[in-house]
Parts: sequence; structure tokens; C-alpha cells
Amino acid sequence: MNGHVSADLLGVENIEQQPKRRGMRFTLNGALWSLQALFGFFFAGSGFGKVLLYDAALYAAAPRAVAWYAAVSQPLIVFIGVCEVLGGVGLILPAMAKVKPMLTPLAAAGLTLTMVLAAGFHITRGEYELVPANILLGAATAVVAVGRGRLRPVAPAPLTTSRALTSFGVLVALALLTFVPTWYTMTNVHF
Repeated sequence: MNGHVSADLLGVENIEQQPKRRGMRFTLNGALWSLQALFGFFFAGSGFGKVLLYDAALYAAAPRAVAWYAAVSQPLIVFIGVCEVLGGVGLILPAMAKVKPMLTPLAAAGLTLTMVLAAGFHITRGEYELVPANILLGAATAVVAVGRGRLRPVAPAPLTTSRALTSFGVLVALALLTFVPTWYTMTNVHF
């Protein structure tokens, strides 16, 4: 031996032969799923709070917490809430289950339209402080609409047991993380 010990003899892999490790990397698909989950849960929870205003006592007390509720009829608030709940669920479940996944960009487009109309409503009432939230929410759902509609659509596939169970798990998580706390807060906290 000439003083050099082979890396193979020492049991050390050659650095060039080691596979390169992949760290967290940004992908459009990952960004879209993040937006879908975050805003799906947000809209489902926010909408559920509006749906609960079908109760006359809750509707009567609501303007103390949210001033613009006084300017909107009870049936319209409940309708907006139903649209937001369905839109929030639609951001997640059709794409996750891969059953009618084109419903996801349609849900996102519907939520975008809802936020555009909400921004216009707040502008006409002079509630300019509420418009940036409408713009943020509308922009996020517009990104999902374009992303899932054109850039990274989800291909439809037959429903499998695994995807059905995962979708059921998401519905349970929605119930436990958004619907139950919203219901509890609105029925037990006095504004």
C-alpha cells in the first residue's frame, strides 16, 4: 500500500456516490394544496357562523359583533353562509377524493366572486378597513381557481377506500376544528 487507504476499505462511501438529499422544496401543487386546506377550513368555519344566524335570537345579537350584519337581511346572510360552507368544502374534497375534481376550481371561482361582491358592499358602506381582507381572500381563491383549473388540475379517478376515508377524516376535522367551536362560541358567548 502506498499510504492511501481506499474509502471502500474503510466502509466510507464516496461522497460523489451519495444520493443528493432533497429538502423541502416549493412546488405549485404543494402551494395549491396549502391554499386549499387553509382557505377551505376558513370559509367553512366563517360560513357556518353565518348559517347559524338562521336563529332569530342570534341574528338579533349579531350586529353587536359584526356591524354590517345590520345592513343585510337574515335570509341573505344565511345564504352567503351556505355558499361559503359549500365553497370551503369544495376547495378540498373534490380534489382530494378525485371525484369530480373540476368542482374545486369552480368552488374557488365562486368564493372569489363572493369576495369581490363583499368588497364592493363594504366600499359602498364606507367600511374601507374590511376591504383588504376581501382582497386577500379573493386573491387566494382566484389563485386556486386558476391553479386547479388550468395550471395543475387534478385528474379524476375512481373513488378508492383510502381516498374516501381521508375525505371523511377531513369532514370530521372540519366539524371538530371549525363547526363545533363556531357553534359553541355563537351560542354561549354573549356579544
